[in-house]
Amino acid sequence: MTEAAFTDLIDLAAERLGGAVLLANDEFFAPKESLLRAAPAVWKEGEYTDRGKWMDGWETRRRRTPGHDWCVVRLGLPGVVRGVVVDTAFFRGNYPEHCSLEGTAVPGVPDPEQLAGGAPGEAGSGVRWTEILPRSPLAGDSRNAFAIASGERFTHLKLRIYPDGGVARLRVHGETRPDPARLARGQVLDLAAMENGGYVVVCSDMFFGHRQNLILPGRSTHMGDGWETRRRRGPGHDWTIVRLAARGSVQRLELDTDHFKGNAPGRCALEWCDAPGADAPALQSGARWQPLLAETPLQPHARHAWDVTSPPASHVRLNIYPDGGVARLRVFGAVA
Repeated sequence: MTEAAFTDLIDLAAERLGGAVLLANDEFFAPKESLLRAAPAVWKEGEYTDRGKWMDGWETRRRRTPGHDWCVVRLGLPGVVRGVVVDTAFFRGNYPEHCSLEGTAVPGVPDPEQLAGGAPGEAGSGVRWTEILPRSPLAGDSRNAFAIASGERFTHLKLRIYPDGGVARLRVHGETRPDPARLARGQVLDLAAMENGGYVVVCSDMFFGHRQNLILPGRSTHMGDGWETRRRRGPGHDWTIVRLAARGSVQRLELDTDHFKGNAPGRCALEWCDAPGADAPALQSGARWQPLLAETPLQPHARHAWDVTSPPASHVRLNIYPDGGVARLRVFGAVA
């Protein structure tokens, strides 16, 4: 998988989804928590702390003994990792020469010290780590992108750096895989929600706001935290297609235009189809879309809700007229 393909997927380790760096063997120069910050790393010329140059990332001391440094990351959403970006932005003379990555899947909220034990392929402390990225060279002040071939579901990752140094950001792109019990037959839940395994497959445009924002947890925090298209100057309308976490019968729709005050769509409509496994081209040209919600006026900066019914569906399509921004879309239904 190319970098462009996997970086379009969800960042499973994102802080806003619950991702966290739980433990690091060393963080002398810069704290481990910086590794998952949402904003790109920055440089502050002449900025120093009592330990040395201020750096926006995770940085360990210079190693004078054999071994290497490491940290343990809890994914915000468990899932299958398709690619990672180890960003060494602004680390020029102090970046690691190599890195490697391992994953494990454990239930609940285990103790970080317990997670830290064990070597790849060994149970060790009761946690079995699986290597998903072998020791690989890193470049300084660069986005180091690595495709991951493993198809296993993981809840935690261990990043190893050789022998020491600094990493600005870690991005872990993949596909959400919640606990299968959440998707048991008959369960009523938000079938579109990212945390349940929903995914926004494709959209007509996302010039101002990314399409995945539509299905993020919680309410939006500002206008840039939703899906927003550019101003349409020709005929037609904008749209987006959501793959539901599981086939389900839709019972209720909620659409939030929170923070979109002068740029909310004038109207919306929703459709459904049952095409499990269909890719983006097939959904756009070959799927048989059926009405779910007729074209309906929308209000700016407001929450809308409608009771609906549908047979088991695998995808929904949101049409907005003619363009604009939507903060969140919720699709409640019963798993088929």
